[in-house]
Amino acid sequence: MPLFIVGFLFTAGPRWIAMPDVAARSLLAPVLLMVGGWALALAGFHFGAALAAAGVGAVALGWSLLVWRFFRLLRASRAADKLHATLVTLGCAVGALALWVAAAALALVDVAALRAAVQLAIWGFLVPVFVTVSHRMVPFFSASALPALDAWRPTWLLWVMVGACWIQLPFVLGLVGGTAAHWAQVAIDAPMAALMLWLAWRWGLVQSLRIRLLAMLHGGFLWLGLSFALAAVSHALLAASDGELSLGLAPQHALTMGYLGGTLIAMITRVAAGHSGRPLAADHLAWGLYWTLQAAVLLRVASALLPAVAPLLLLGVAAWAVAAVGWALRYGGWLGRPRIDGRPG
Repeated sequence: MPLFIVGFLFTAGPRWIAMPDVAARSLLAPVLLMVGGWALALAGFHFGAALAAAGVGAVALGWSLLVWRFFRLLRASRAADKLHATLVTLGCAVGALALWVAAAALALVDVAALRAAVQLAIWGFLVPVFVTVSHRMVPFFSASALPALDAWRPTWLLWVMVGACWIQLPFVLGLVGGTAAHWAQVAIDAPMAALMLWLAWRWGLVQSLRIRLLAMLHGGFLWLGLSFALAAVSHALLAASDGELSLGLAPQHALTMGYLGGTLIAMITRVAAGHSGRPLAADHLAWGLYWTLQAAVLLRVASALLPAVAPLLLLGVAAWAVAAVGWALRYGGWLGRPRIDGRPG
């Protein structure tokens, strides 16, 4: 996901803060460092922790260089409104920290530290960045495509969405625990579930179903509210059963595969079409791949709720692979080529 964020950060980002476009070639070295690092890490995950640590360390270095580059743009900007860009930059900086912690944990073969790095990356980096972008882009795209809707996105709502991510960190990092902590999480997650599900409706979930590409974005956002709802139920079960019962990893799969994965596919489908000079629309193939991804999320959540039913997990993996590989084969061929409409890019 950091590689996806790089593309978004240096295309939409400069426009948000009224800065000139950034030449893609100037980002090539750190991006290649990240790509090479992930290849090395993948080999290391199978053949040795030291190799994996070196790979993740390379990713951390490349990402840190890119975050510093965007921070310099942000600092140089004289735009009146830099709130969204500032929160995204802060989240990306936390992501760099999480990657460095992960590299150190792999080098030391410290499983607890590695798990902490993963949770820090999810709740301190990815989800805050995605909710910040959702706050800015979902109502904007909806109002642009459906004039009956307004681009309602008050600043207080942004702080609530990002704050709900940050407040999860003491819990997921294991700094607090026990029955009282589980009830505290219920008190956070239940209202957030209600707010996010209402917000999905307020931003035009029902109306978006008329436009496939917009519906893809709204469908991803819907999973955010569902993930908070599942988390609230899970923590209530943990609190009431003294840690014996829960929904397992179902809330996290709804969050990461459903919200982050669904939003990513929706956004990058739009970006791939727009930047290649094609119509901003989802045809039958794109629509089918999107629903295959949704099926993968449902199967993965179901497999967490029903771990004894082994085929659910395998079916979820297969559906996710079909969606991801299918998307790459269809849209990957568009990238790196001249626009079909003859415009520069």
